[in-house]
Amino acid sequence: MVNILSETNSVFNNFISELRDKTIQTEKMRFRKNMERIGQLMAYELSKTMNYRMIEVETPLGTSEVQIMSDSIVLIPILRAALPLYNGLLSVFDNSESGFVGAFREEGKEIKINFGYLAAPDITDKVLILIDPMLATGKSQIVTLENLERHGKPSHIHLVSVVAAPEGIEFINSELAGRSFTIWTVAKDERLNDDKYIVPGLGDAGDLSFGPKL
Repeated sequence: MVNILSETNSVFNNFISELRDKTIQTEKMRFRKNMERIGQLMAYELSKTMNYRMIEVETPLGTSEVQIMSDSIVLIPILRAALPLYNGLLSVFDNSESGFVGAFREEGKEIKINFGYLAAPDITDKVLILIDPMLATGKSQIVTLENLERHGKPSHIHLVSVVAAPEGIEFINSELAGRSFTIWTVAKDERLNDDKYIVPGLGDAGDLSFGPKL
């Protein structure tokens, strides 16, 4: 399943318009905050798909029954670009576990993913939320999952992004065929260019959040 949240008019579109706007996105704090707010809204949308259980809560005047989430959730941001988006999701899924991975692509004719860092809890039978603001080729996400799943298989995988390319969505669907997974993105853009960057996209989310890297 692919959920493209900008297809329904909502405040998501306000935030992503500022993320894309080259005159606004130079304000790093504002860029990070918009990423964080999208993460919070994304968590709300994801929460509708979770499993729930009934509990009783004692109030000062009586007892109230309420459904609360029963799934064990693990949030995995791909460093460094995913950190503001991750912070938004974590502020909602505040009891979740977290892991961190470092994966980046090596430039060249063929896109190769350098996977250099992994610190994650056991994901066996848990709901895994893999976070990367840009779903371009999809290779970073798949390499990350391959490394994570050496230590267990999740019950469901949510792949969260802000902007996605159709090529990346197609690659994910092909690689995870038969698995229990959902793709979430705010916007599905036109295409990848010859350098495998999303068009129209928004630029390098990591650089825009934290400054250019060496």
